Amino acid sequence: MTAGILAHLVGSRPYRELAKEVAARGFPYMQLALSKAITDVDFSLGKLSPGLGNEVGGAFAENGVRIAVLGCYASLIDLDDETYRHNVDRFKEHLRNARHFGAPIVATEVGVPPARDPELLKKHWDRLHAAMDELVEEAERFGAIIGLEAAQNHLIDSPETMARTIERYPSSCVGVVLDPCNLMGSHNFGRQDEVVREAFRLLGPRIVSAHAKDLKRDADGIPRETAAGSGELNYELFFSLLERQKPRGFVTLEAVTDENMQEAAAFIREGRAAARA
Repeated sequence: MTAGILAHLVGSRPYRELAKEVAARGFPYMQLALSKAITDVDFSLGKLSPGLGNEVGGAFAENGVRIAVLGCYASLIDLDDETYRHNVDRFKEHLRNARHFGAPIVATEVGVPPARDPELLKKHWDRLHAAMDELVEEAERFGAIIGLEAAQNHLIDSPETMARTIERYPSSCVGVVLDPCNLMGSHNFGRQDEVVREAFRLLGPRIVSAHAKDLKRDADGIPRETAAGSGELNYELFFSLLERQKPRGFVTLEAVTDENMQEAAAFIREGRAAARA
């Protein structure tokens, strides 16, 4: 059983140095947000190409590290036309070139509405649906998978809103990046098992990757992010459901530092192995 890492958590640096650093920490795969993790290449819109993907992806492959996911975190719900167009075109560019990096998945959270006014929310949903119409067509054309991730305060913020979105797009090129902690806040952490079970019931077949961090309540009872294994998430339940639904799938660490990275990775590896025993 394995664990991956968000590449920038080992430090933003030139891509050949980054490849060696990720390998040295024992991670066989990673989620790579290009502009966040790599300092010696300009990845702005219009710069990606098969050659660039092959060069960067090859450097990681030479060190025994696969790029499981390209992170392209950009709002797909922005109501400013110029910003919206830029973000959609950037995501499409990642989809076109993902295979040259060796990455099967391009992932994103969809964006945070500035207000919860019903009329405004409808406009944001319309934006998202328009974006997805374009992105699904691009993903199908170039053999990539769109990984949508729910997160608190985002337009897609729960198993239910995610389920409604992916039901609208039954394409095999649309999947779910499942982070159980992103589905919880003060309002529902006390019933976390119910939330996790519902997420797998609604989304299980469409999961393409998972994230691993933890939540620990502070003195005021507010769940705060921490490294996997150092909080209160019922990982025994999560791993049993994950390994049953998507055995040996990608699980990528978040919310870790150099000091606790190895401990969290060991926790994930051991927990996944126990779930399969």
